[in-house]
Amino acid sequence: MRQPRGDSRGILDPAGLQRRVRFRRHLPAVALRHWVEHYWLIDWDLSEPFEQRIVPHPAVNLVFQRDGDEPERAELAGVGQGLFSITLTGSGRVSGVQFRPGGFHPFWRRSVAELTGRRQPLPDAVPDQAVCAGTDAERCQALNAVLTGWAPRADPVNDEVMRLAEAIRTDRNVRRVDDFAGEHGVSVRRLQRLFLTHVGVGPKWVIRRYRLHEAIERAADGPLDWAGLAAELGYSDQAHLVRDFTATTGVSPAAYAQSPR
Repeated sequence: MRQPRGDSRGILDPAGLQRRVRFRRHLPAVALRHWVEHYWLIDWDLSEPFEQRIVPHPAVNLVFQRDGDEPERAELAGVGQGLFSITLTGSGRVSGVQFRPGGFHPFWRRSVAELTGRRQPLPDAVPDQAVCAGTDAERCQALNAVLTGWAPRADPVNDEVMRLAEAIRTDRNVRRVDDFAGEHGVSVRRLQRLFLTHVGVGPKWVIRRYRLHEAIERAADGPLDWAGLAAELGYSDQAHLVRDFTATTGVSPAAYAQSPR
């Protein structure tokens, strides 16, 4: 039986997050699991502000958030290409949907690249009752209702893109777009066009992002043979890994490995 993802890929200092907030994942209704990775719920009651940084997945997120007694708001977040940072204060709740890479297109029905790097309000998605209220089961049921009401449409081309994106995520040997395209019998140009339309970013970006997630997770275990890790993940050399890691997270891999947790 499928379970929600249990890894912390993309979350910088996941232990710090778990110490300060209640974070958990749940699966959506069975009919939605083809497109939705998981629901993610967060609750917090903080005595001082807490900043969390995330290196986003190549995925769209739908987020419902309530801060204190303020009205609940809904936001649609396209694929984030840079580091995402949020500061939580006081008390609040989030009920979020992380779609699988490519999984939002059947709901959006337009090029997902229109949303890349953008966060926009989505008032039309707010149901009659609050999504961030009640038990976990009630919050998940509310998210099920929102997504079911969107009436996603099955699409064999979109299914193909989702399979290709999943292959990149799970196969650590995928390093070059042209090699990957050849292995799957598709031209590089068509692969790029499909990924931009259905995922929101190109296949090269997806490959690099998943390899960076791997580097972050490995660095969290402590100092490594950085040159060896760079070669293993398909970077041209150690300097290339360091530049990519530092540009995205704001710290070098060595500094991240040595940071207290």
